[in-house]
Amino acid sequence: MSDGADPRGADRFDSTVAHPARRYNYWLGGKDNFAADRASGDAIEAAMPSIRLMAIENRWFLGRAVEFLARQGVRQFLDIGTGIPAPGNTHEVAQAIQPATRTVYVDNDPIVLTHSRALLTSGPEGAIAYLDADLRSPDDILRHPDLHATLNFSEPIGLLLVAVLHFVRDDEDPQGIIDKLVGALPPGSYVVVSHATWEYQSEEAIAELTANNPGGRFVARTGRRLGELLHGLEFVDPGLVSVSRWRADGAPKPRPSIEDVSCNGVVARVP
Repeated sequence: MSDGADPRGADRFDSTVAHPARRYNYWLGGKDNFAADRASGDAIEAAMPSIRLMAIENRWFLGRAVEFLARQGVRQFLDIGTGIPAPGNTHEVAQAIQPATRTVYVDNDPIVLTHSRALLTSGPEGAIAYLDADLRSPDDILRHPDLHATLNFSEPIGLLLVAVLHFVRDDEDPQGIIDKLVGALPPGSYVVVSHATWEYQSEEAIAELTANNPGGRFVARTGRRLGELLHGLEFVDPGLVSVSRWRADGAPKPRPSIEDVSCNGVVARVP
């Protein structure tokens, strides 16, 4: 749900251009955002009033998924598109269960990386690294020396693609990106994905959301399409569902509707 600016270019330093990570921070109630991010966030919220609920539920899904993986014995995480730090960061959830967990955070926004390096610190038994890289250039991520200095690719890894794939356009080969990243993971690894959808929105809401996405940077996909992109993976029960429904027995009640959340999530195992 961006204005189409390419964060890889010079405008990645421009606070007058809305950026997904900073806008998401605004929806979560954070302070690490600028006027352009707030204006963009408000315009999207006018078309989809439950957008803040989506952001919150997505964050809770991340925490539940990381906890699940940690309890399955996963001790390494690759979190791509991590966003600005907020309570319940990946390594915090995982290290609370296994202190020796190692996490690599990846983002293409220098503000995200600056805040991450300043605010996110590992426990003494674990490790954290931060990569300035873009999901749309998976080779840059997979070849980065800091990645291999932190994670052991002979042991299971939890790959997190949470609320980031919907910023990869169809012409940027999302299937190829996913296949390359998953193909680098050892068997027994897991992939955690969440992805916004418009399949529950009215025609009027979709028209307004489209008007706020002139460059087409944001791509809403149906749950069916997301499932197709994750072909070959073994979906963990309950499968691909609304993030508000994924293993949410302990989440606050009543649970919001899937229409209001409009975001699908899945945890899948690499066979």
